[in-house]
Amino acid sequence: MTVLREDVPGNPGLSGPAAADAVLQSAVHKAALRFVPLLTIAYLFNYLDRTSLGFAALTMNKQLGLSPSQFGLAAGVFFLGYSVFEIPSNLLLYRVGARRWLARIMVSWGLVSAATAFVVGPHSFYALRFLLGVMEAGFFPGVTFFLAAWFPAQYRTRMLAWFLVGIPLSSLVGSPVCGMLLKMDGIWGLHGWQWLFLVLSLPCIPLGFITLKLLSDRPQAAGWLTPEERNALDGVLASEVRERPRTSLLAALRDPRVLICTAIQFGFTLGSYGIGIWLPLMLRDYQLTNTAIGWIAAIPYLFASIGMILWARYVDEKGRRIANLALACLLGALGLLAPILSHSLVSAVIGFSLALIGVTAARAIFWTIPTRFLTGVAAAGGIAFINSIATVGGFVGPSMMGWLKEFSGSYVVGLLAVAAIIFASTLASLSLKLFISRE
Repeated sequence: MTVLREDVPGNPGLSGPAAADAVLQSAVHKAALRFVPLLTIAYLFNYLDRTSLGFAALTMNKQLGLSPSQFGLAAGVFFLGYSVFEIPSNLLLYRVGARRWLARIMVSWGLVSAATAFVVGPHSFYALRFLLGVMEAGFFPGVTFFLAAWFPAQYRTRMLAWFLVGIPLSSLVGSPVCGMLLKMDGIWGLHGWQWLFLVLSLPCIPLGFITLKLLSDRPQAAGWLTPEERNALDGVLASEVRERPRTSLLAALRDPRVLICTAIQFGFTLGSYGIGIWLPLMLRDYQLTNTAIGWIAAIPYLFASIGMILWARYVDEKGRRIANLALACLLGALGLLAPILSHSLVSAVIGFSLALIGVTAARAIFWTIPTRFLTGVAAAGGIAFINSIATVGGFVGPSMMGWLKEFSGSYVVGLLAVAAIIFASTLASLSLKLFISRE
């Protein structure tokens, strides 16, 4: 990296590469504090819109007359809208800028998710869930693209992990909150599940306007960085881009690495939603109250949050992303054997905890891999392609669990199917070594 200045204010002893490194670290620190907490909170609410559905089902299904297969289909149809509009959304983000587009996504998903409180039957439920998927499309790959445009490779896994911790935190915080919101039944003539959708959705609207205010599309547009910090960050990011071959969107979609990554994410996404959306209903089989379900469902996500952060830090320090991705997927598959083999609540919670540590850590490690070989419009479109196709797993997982529960009368067959698919992601992860030789 080119030395940008010979000393750093407040550190007169630094010079040469040490000074340049200090400037870079200062820029990264400022950017992390400005962006990551906001985006993590936004992602927490993003996932609350999805996982709270499992708690709403504890009372909503009976009041709306929804069967297990109808509920599973409604939970899954969200991902059809999400997948279909993922690539167009991310290409528009690339054109208009992440700041404006991410803000638009947040405001629109808050409005549609809140409207779910007023569904009256399966058909209106299907329609709003599909529309919610359309409104949310592009958020996650958009943030992934944004973070890759701001943070050098040596910081990227940690930044992604802190952003992705919003997923387990949404259930860690949201599970007990959802249990308590269901107790608001009858207030102002609304059911508890209606309050749940309203309270967890409307905050997304102001979050969107805050995002519009705080985000900057690129370092050179950030007035809160010094000129030296902007140049240092730009220099490192530009050198990383120069080291990667330029690829077109069409070439990216034909790249075997992109196709394998799509298969990997399909597996652990199916597992994440297959577990997450049905977890409250599976815990109800242990004769627990709604409040108890809320607190107990939070336990696996507590361990998942801690495990993901520690695992991501380890990967940033030691490398070997592909090997660690395979190990995380394997843990996700093996963890599901505990609730299958034992009828004990303690064993089930331990098993779900291990499974969720695996799939959440896999997600954090995984998203640092495509950005290593995709750049520019190929990165925007390629990342969106991976996420859009793989997110169909979010449709298959809940739908499959609902259908198999109705068919077999228990959750065992569904959990076996989910475990087998996550194990397939383990094998697909290992196959990446055939195409990416340098870890």
